[in-house]
Amino acid sequence: MKRPGKALLRGLLGLSLLGLVVALTDPARVAAQLRQAQPGWLLVGLLAAMASNIVSALRWRALARWLGAEVGWLDACRWYFQAMGLNALLPGAVVGGDLYRAMALRRAGQDTAAAGWSVVLDRVSGLWMLCAMGGLGAAACADVLAPWLRLPAGAFAMLMVAGTLLWLALPWALPLLLRWSPARLQGAWLVPLREAVERPDFRRQWMGQALASAAVQVLSAAALAAGGMALGVVLPALVWAWAMAPVFLMAALPLSVGGWGTREAAAVAALAPFGVAAPAAVGVGMIYGLYGLAQGALGALALGLPRGAPR
Repeated sequence: MKRPGKALLRGLLGLSLLGLVVALTDPARVAAQLRQAQPGWLLVGLLAAMASNIVSALRWRALARWLGAEVGWLDACRWYFQAMGLNALLPGAVVGGDLYRAMALRRAGQDTAAAGWSVVLDRVSGLWMLCAMGGLGAAACADVLAPWLRLPAGAFAMLMVAGTLLWLALPWALPLLLRWSPARLQGAWLVPLREAVERPDFRRQWMGQALASAAVQVLSAAALAAGGMALGVVLPALVWAWAMAPVFLMAALPLSVGGWGTREAAAVAALAPFGVAAPAAVGVGMIYGLYGLAQGALGALALGLPRGAPR
């Protein structure tokens, strides 16, 4: 199957999944949940989501400059929000937007490898921190989650904490992994990354990335929680710290358009143990998806429509 056909198929699969999830949870109840959404909490959630992505754009800029690709903060924000608009509209979840950011840097005259690695490592650092915070949130919610897995709460919590600590330690082993990688992988495409991790400021740079990624995830969890509050879903902060991991990870899979369908299905599964009804959980996922659409539109209007980056 040709690429346009695959993209269309992914889009149809995602929309079909969204339709199936809504149908199984009763469309009338989902619509009723969305109609009762409180505007104040919706605005709080949108502002938190926007703040999260501004921090993400600045994190990407810092990483790109560290790798040798110069980019101004305004360009970084413009390209990041343009990429969000593409992510919300094109099949493939975050893939289209990430390619756009890399191409924007390249067309601005920056090194191809550095541009590509800046986007890859930026995405990886975000997913790394998302999984870590989700693991800690799961450990904190062990009393509720462990019975669903038929595990003792104490053992479940210890497993989550141990796994999260090992996960957090992985980036610090990157220099050794690159040094010991097979010769066939030592191509020119690895040169910018190898040179970067051998620099004396590698640990300081990665610590900055970790702190920025933590801020991004805290703000994203706040946006998700505010969307829940708008629908009357009131849960402790640690529950949202756990729930955001499966919700955001499923939304990032290249199986749909803008994460629609996979995000809502994950919200139902993640929030069910805490007594959240399926229509309300679907509503929470849809509101977060609408935040992405709104930011893509606002970014296009305020910062310029997607276009070729200046040479």
